[in-house]
Amino acid sequence: MSTIVRKEEVHGPVADHSLQAFAEDWASDQEVFKAVHWGKAMMWIFLLSDTFIFSCFLVSYMTMRSSVTEPWPNPSEVFALSFGGQPIPLILIAIMTFVLISSSGTMAMAVNFGYRRNRRATAALMAVTALLGATFVGMQAFEWSKLIFEEGVRPWGNPMGAAQFGASFFMITGFHGLHVSAGVIMLVIVASRVIRGHYDRTGDYSAVEIAGLYWHFVDLVWVFIFAFFYLW
Repeated sequence: MSTIVRKEEVHGPVADHSLQAFAEDWASDQEVFKAVHWGKAMMWIFLLSDTFIFSCFLVSYMTMRSSVTEPWPNPSEVFALSFGGQPIPLILIAIMTFVLISSSGTMAMAVNFGYRRNRRATAALMAVTALLGATFVGMQAFEWSKLIFEEGVRPWGNPMGAAQFGASFFMITGFHGLHVSAGVIMLVIVASRVIRGHYDRTGDYSAVEIAGLYWHFVDLVWVFIFAFFYLW
């Protein structure tokens, strides 16, 4: 019996000490997990939550499209542009996709040069990425204006068929466009800090990689939107 008491007496303080060490570890630094930068961890958590939101949008869209009784507009015809009197299906969407995928390449190179502490190349590539992102948003604004003013599509109505087409289109592409716009602003801010030498003074270029994580996520989401909304 005394042996049991002595074991409890030993294990009690040890357990208390472990809890205290755990609490001190969490409170000691911003990087609780020493091998993982806290900013990267927070960005991954944010991207995971955003993945759930976009997944809900796309699943709801597919469910709604499969259950509507009115005919769903053909995206190849709705998003066609005429050149020389001949409509070319999805030409604008294809260009937008090419622009956004290209921006992923420039962003990846910016992160690479950031690891090398090459300030000018990193800032220049991030500026190119931001320019491509702004170009994408501009083309999306043109796409919206064409549907609204020429085709008469609204979030609450659609003269070409199922009324849900407008609601799903403006919700999904608008939410993604908002993400791209926020990404462009973030890239400009980080690039300006890079060119001013802020990260050289701190010795930490992780902000470039964090911006890259966000930008690659935005590009990946567009691939799914392109596949499910425009090609289906």
